[in-house]
Formats: sequence, C-alpha cells, structure tokens
Amino acid sequence: MAVFNFLLLHLAPGDAADVLAGEAGSASPEFVARLRADFGLDEPLPLQLLFYVKQVVTLDLGFSVRHRTPVLSLILSRLPATLILMTAAIGLAVSLGILLGVLAARHVNTWVDNAISVFALLSYATPIFWIGLMLIVLFAIRLGWLPTHGFAAVGAAGSGLAHALDVGRHLVLPATTLALFYVALYTRLMRASMLDVYGLEYVQSARAKGLSERRVAVKHVLRNALLPVVTMAGIQVGHMLGGSVLVETVFGWPGLGRLAFESVFARDVNLLLGLLLFSSVLVVAANLVTDLLYSVLDPRITVR
Repeated sequence: MAVFNFLLLHLAPGDAADVLAGEAGSASPEFVARLRADFGLDEPLPLQLLFYVKQVVTLDLGFSVRHRTPVLSLILSRLPATLILMTAAIGLAVSLGILLGVLAARHVNTWVDNAISVFALLSYATPIFWIGLMLIVLFAIRLGWLPTHGFAAVGAAGSGLAHALDVGRHLVLPATTLALFYVALYTRLMRASMLDVYGLEYVQSARAKGLSERRVAVKHVLRNALLPVVTMAGIQVGHMLGGSVLVETVFGWPGLGRLAFESVFARDVNLLLGLLLFSSVLVVAANLVTDLLYSVLDPRITVR
C-alpha cells in the first residue's frame, strides 16, 4: 500500500518546490533547483522510493515541507480530533439507522415506513457540504445555539468538564453532517435485514409460542439483523475518512481530513503519504473490530 501510494502521488504534476517558488513570486531557476535538492526531489524516482520504504520501516515518515514539522508528530497531533469526529459520526449513524430501520420494519407499508423512507432518501441524495452549510445557517446563525468553527472556543481551558462540554458543542454540527448520509444507508439496510429475518422459520416458531411482537423483535430478530449493518459500518470507515475532508473543511475542524486538503494544494507529498498510510491503518483496524463484533453477535462465528 505504501509503495502504491508513493507511485500514485508522484504521477501527479508539480511538487512542493513549484508551490514554494510560486509563493515567492519571482523565483529563479537556481532557487527552484536548490529547493528540489533540499527536499530530495532531484533524485531518481527509484532512489526516492527506496529511501521512503526505509523510512516507513523505521516509522520515520519524513518532514512536512509546508509545516516544517515531522510528519509523524503532525499526524499524531491532528489524529485525536478526527477520531473524535468519526467515532461520534459512526455512533450516531449506526444507532439512529438501527432505530429507524427497526421502526420501518415493524410498521412496514404504513405511513411510518413511508416517512422514514423519504427521510432516508433525502439524506442520501443531499450533498454533505450543503447539509453542513444549512445546519450552520439554522443552528448557528439563525438560532445561535451552536458554534460554527473549530474544535473548542479560543482561550478556553484545555481540560476538565467545561472543556469536554465545549468540545461537545463544537462537535454537534460536524458529526451530524457527516452522519446523516450514513444514517440513510444503515436505515435501509436494517429495514431490509429485519424483514428478511422476520421470514425465517425460527421467528415463526417464536410467534407460535405466543411471544409478543416486541419480544420477538428484540430477542430473536434484532441480533441476527445487525450482522449486515456491522459489516457495512466496518466497510464505511474508509468512505467516512473521505467525507471528513469536506466536513472538516466546512467547519474548520482541525483533523486529518482538513490537513489532507491543505497538503494537496501545497503538494506536500511526505505529508500526503503519511496521511494515506495512517488512513490505511485505521481501515484495517476497523475491519478487525468488525470481525470481533461478529463473534459477539453470532456465537457460531469464532475468532482464532
């Protein structure tokens, strides 16, 4: 994966030396050549690749040209903000999607099912950035309930309950914006999964024993119906990382998505490579957690 990312980024035209030279205004060819030599961009591509692989093996991700900071320390400083945003968004999307999916399945072909289906369709079809802007207009500008920008208030305390509540207020809008698209996916998937499980023989047997519909849904249907949702949640982690780029840019959230957006325009290849590598690690970790949850939800599945 690291080698593929390296080759893919080096196929793009331009580099950090071109960007810095353009910002300088009237940079001479000698100045650009000196920048490329300082950044190691004048070496042949195979040598650059070999040097990069050696760095990755030793967990040295290089130096950010734009931020003048080691890439690893820069990523680690932004990682908590992205993890908080993604955890909140995934938790909101999965819990709300499961709730709406169960309601739609239990009231299939009624006005409840139709209303939930319309909500899911609108959430799926609306662009993320537009949802974010409309939430800002409504809850921040019109009502003044929530902040619009940043991770915490400027000058606020860096720890304690007050800081946690401040971060939570700043988190509401970006997490909701990122979650709404996935709420639609999980709602439709949960509804279909619930209806499939309702048609199985063991559910009919539970009903024949005289169990209430609520007990049948909670005890016998819900657990098995969750398996496709858990699978989709693990797969969607990578997609959510991509969506966080838009959300973090709109709300000024200081996470990896916004950092990636800035590094693209700066042609900061070292930083982009580090971000792609970390994103790959996060996706692999999410798939591992998904496999572990499978064994919890379905006792027939064992982890060896």
